[in-house]
Amino acid sequence: MSKPVVASYCTTFLKPEMLHIYRQVTGLRRFHTYIICKERQCEDRYPFPDIELAPTARKNFVRRFWLKYVQKEPPIVYRGEYGVLASLLERRQTDLMHVYFGHTGVHLFPFLERWPKPSVVSFHGMDIQPRDDQPDYLPKLRRMLQFLPMVMARSESLRDRLIDLGCDPAKIRINRTGIPMDQFPFHDRSIPRDGAWHLVQACRLIEKKGIDLTLRAFAYLHSRFPAAKLTIAGDGPLLESLKAQAAALNLAESVDFPGFLTVPELAALYASAHVFIHPSRLTEDQNQEGIPNSMIEAMATGLPVVATRHGGIPEAVTHGSTGLLSPENDAAALAASLDRLTRNPGEWTDLSKAAAASVRENFDSTVQVAKLEGFYEELVGLGEPPRR
Repeated sequence: MSKPVVASYCTTFLKPEMLHIYRQVTGLRRFHTYIICKERQCEDRYPFPDIELAPTARKNFVRRFWLKYVQKEPPIVYRGEYGVLASLLERRQTDLMHVYFGHTGVHLFPFLERWPKPSVVSFHGMDIQPRDDQPDYLPKLRRMLQFLPMVMARSESLRDRLIDLGCDPAKIRINRTGIPMDQFPFHDRSIPRDGAWHLVQACRLIEKKGIDLTLRAFAYLHSRFPAAKLTIAGDGPLLESLKAQAAALNLAESVDFPGFLTVPELAALYASAHVFIHPSRLTEDQNQEGIPNSMIEAMATGLPVVATRHGGIPEAVTHGSTGLLSPENDAAALAASLDRLTRNPGEWTDLSKAAAASVRENFDSTVQVAKLEGFYEELVGLGEPPRR
């Protein structure tokens, strides 16, 4: 008997920071998936054998005028995207569609309303925020949440945001991204006797990640331990300003910016470090964190976490048990957490072991992919959604 087929729709497959999506689609066992995307990126980093580029519709200006101005159809219909996407899904004998990211779901919503098979949209963090350039975005998002038979969220905090937007709680499934534990083995560490503490943060270099707070907290630690160093792995629009901040704090020689790293490179970096720091915060435009993948990976290797009570972080880090949490936007409190760890080697050791054990219990990729496939089976069992 052939496996049911899920179309995984991701507009860009895949940006460097989207490793969690790659782990999901390559981890499926009970379902076959193919990718639909508009743009292919990082093919060497994320090879995948079955990719369909979203086809471009042929232009028929008379038909387009009729659909747009007479029939008042949405862009996805009058531009022809609906027809070519429907044909693709039919040709591939697709049983359901998983749309990655809420804003992509909003764009595809007129299609999802008409397609006679079930669909699910998963939310990951930034895709739930308002959009100043699209004043009708939130009303469209609310309508989509009311229509869909199932919605996925990466964390309980995102689940709460979806409920605030009017989503029926019974529709929401927590879709945590798992970690392949064999790639991030536990590493038994010892306290650096010469004070050469090594801190790590790995993420996109954007405001939500609070990297400016990391630098300020590290400046305090460096004043106590001149041999301490900080590695900030990743890339993004704030790279140059962060380098300038490090220089202004006289930390240029102690802070390394190696860019995006491969999984083996990240695992080696974590093994060389003593603390993972991640002071995420809610930005002015309501950009919110789910559960940072890099944080889970670091915990798997035994790195204690110093982070903030933001988004889904407290769902993975228990204060005083697997890490230390402080309020958002509080560099002094962050520095106090670092001070506490470096002055209490026994607690540092206990947090290390507890972090690794907690991740293995709650974020193993095999378990999380199996849960995802269970959601797919539930969705297929619901049958055809109500048609528009």
